[in-house]
Amino acid sequence: MEGDEVIKVSDLRVAFGPHEVVRGLSFKVRRGEIVGLVGASGSGKTVLLRTMLGLLRKSSGSVEIMGVRLEQATPAESRRIGGRCGMMFQQGALFSSLTLRENVEFPMREYLHGSDAMYADVALAKLGMVGLSIEDADKLPSEISGGMTKRVAIARALALDPDILFLDEPTSGLDPIAAGEIDRLIRTLQRVLNLTVFMATHDLNSLKSVCTRIIALYDGRIVAQGAMHDILAFEHPWLRAYFQGERGRAAQIS
Repeated sequence: MEGDEVIKVSDLRVAFGPHEVVRGLSFKVRRGEIVGLVGASGSGKTVLLRTMLGLLRKSSGSVEIMGVRLEQATPAESRRIGGRCGMMFQQGALFSSLTLRENVEFPMREYLHGSDAMYADVALAKLGMVGLSIEDADKLPSEISGGMTKRVAIARALALDPDILFLDEPTSGLDPIAAGEIDRLIRTLQRVLNLTVFMATHDLNSLKSVCTRIIALYDGRIVAQGAMHDILAFEHPWLRAYFQGERGRAAQIS
């Protein structure tokens, strides 16, 4: 249904000088979906995510979030949409000089008008939501593991109780056990918080176990989209190499 669409991208193009990275992408995301964006390195996944969030300028086309076209949004609308979207950047992008609690507090201090006690209470609750303890809260990013870094980054993305959660490579750099834990966390958070999740990932296990739909990019264009069984039916050479190759068989996606 049209009213269930929370993201609508139409003929989106993004270029850096003469080099066009995103080439006329169009797709929709419905409320409650977990959509996985997959593509080869340099295919435009991160550029697409950042453009959808307004962090990069598009060349043409449009991005609509929660019924608001970003290029036509007033400053007040842009701020409102920013508060309804949470973003976990690749590698976490935590502030190294801030504690874990202070990292989670950061969006609240930017968007809300509350007390220090309120910020601290909410930050501790978000850290607990992703499986971290009160004892972890005063650690610095340099003192924690890669898996914990991902959890803190997700907690920070949830700080403002968003409707849409954007994730950039949430399991990259993690061992299979830690990656599996992050996958389970994403599924649980989506279900409990009724989130819509849009995640760029190269992790075949994540695509299989987490995502309800997959969008596959190649050379800046969408070459396939659908559920896993739909993607496996496409004959595109890169898709076959990626999903039916040795790693795909190891992940038992077919």
